[in-house]
Amino acid sequence: MTASSPMGIPRPQVKTLDEILPHEPLLMMGAGPVPIPERVAKANSVVINHLGSVMAEVIGQVKAMARYVFQTESKWVIGVAGPASAAMEMAVANLMQPGERILCINNGFFSHRMAEMALRVGAEVHELHVGVLEAADPERVRKAIEETRPKVLTMVQGETSNTVFNHSLQEITKIAKSYGCLVVVDAVCTLSTMPLKMDEWQVDVVITGGQKGLSSIPGVSLLAFSNEAWAAAKDREKPPAQWCFDIQLAENFWHKDGYHYTAPVSGIMALHEALKLVCDETLENRFARHLRCSKALQSGIEGMGLELFIPTEARLNSVVGINIPEGLTAGQICRHISDVYRVEIAGSFGQPIVRIGQMGEQCREHNLFRTLHAFGSTMRDLGIKVDQPNGMAEMESYLQKVPRTLYQVA
Repeated sequence: MTASSPMGIPRPQVKTLDEILPHEPLLMMGAGPVPIPERVAKANSVVINHLGSVMAEVIGQVKAMARYVFQTESKWVIGVAGPASAAMEMAVANLMQPGERILCINNGFFSHRMAEMALRVGAEVHELHVGVLEAADPERVRKAIEETRPKVLTMVQGETSNTVFNHSLQEITKIAKSYGCLVVVDAVCTLSTMPLKMDEWQVDVVITGGQKGLSSIPGVSLLAFSNEAWAAAKDREKPPAQWCFDIQLAENFWHKDGYHYTAPVSGIMALHEALKLVCDETLENRFARHLRCSKALQSGIEGMGLELFIPTEARLNSVVGINIPEGLTAGQICRHISDVYRVEIAGSFGQPIVRIGQMGEQCREHNLFRTLHAFGSTMRDLGIKVDQPNGMAEMESYLQKVPRTLYQVA
């Protein structure tokens, strides 16, 4: 129904958010976004002058904390109002010019996205396609670099779409640097969940979003440039076609307390608190918590009699992929676990799997028990024979075997 309007366009009659949203909130255990801590949610309600002295102090602290999380001493931390894909585009748009060569290691949906972005800026794009169940092989990468001689090499640390972990990232970066490549790493689902040492590993650009490992809100993303990458981005014949993503304009806000565009103030406040929680916990403790919880979940899934999608040696712990039993679809599973058990998990992008996230606030024991119970119950409700009690027992056994004392809960 619509009401009449003197302006000629009918005024829509819509529901309030309270009427749309479920009465009982879903536990967000998919591939992102993830649950956010109360401090982060509270910070996301704050609006201040985006050009005032208070904002300048907040930005200074965001950059300092981000350097710790990125493990870099580089000055060049930049934020962008947009999803992690906007941070990807900022990296590609500033580093690449028409006709320049880029080599993209393609592990799946998201690693291919950087190749698409490079095509749109007119770069000469080459892709090294990696098998769905495999991590990138350093010697294959070396051969591809020798054949293409790219200016830039891009890769993901963890391919969220199919749950593959490029465990040879450090070795691949070393090879790429020996050929003079700039190395761009997508750490969207891995930053703060597992080690990534930007300076020590000689990574030139690291990209991340707020809504996964950092447990902040979607829509504000971060990236860090090495001095070499920053110099390359500034040494251009023409500015990037994308005005919003021009780092020389972004520098005005992020490094000179000046104006670029109206900053996402509330999102930056949320990101500040999320980074503060990471720093308080420490990276070492955070890595241990993520590894412990993910391995426990994996033990529980296998204990039920279900199969994990990726072999152990190439398996990403931040997002766990589970083979869909014959006769079911991802949609059926995701709808049932959401509608009946109020737990949200994810399907995939072209793979026969469902995915359970283990990033940030998802990695808490109470979330594991609720999620695994809901997942096992969903399988049984949908006619799949699983040993749910054994799965729960296997997960609990793993948690007891690897003590919580290895880290401090934030």
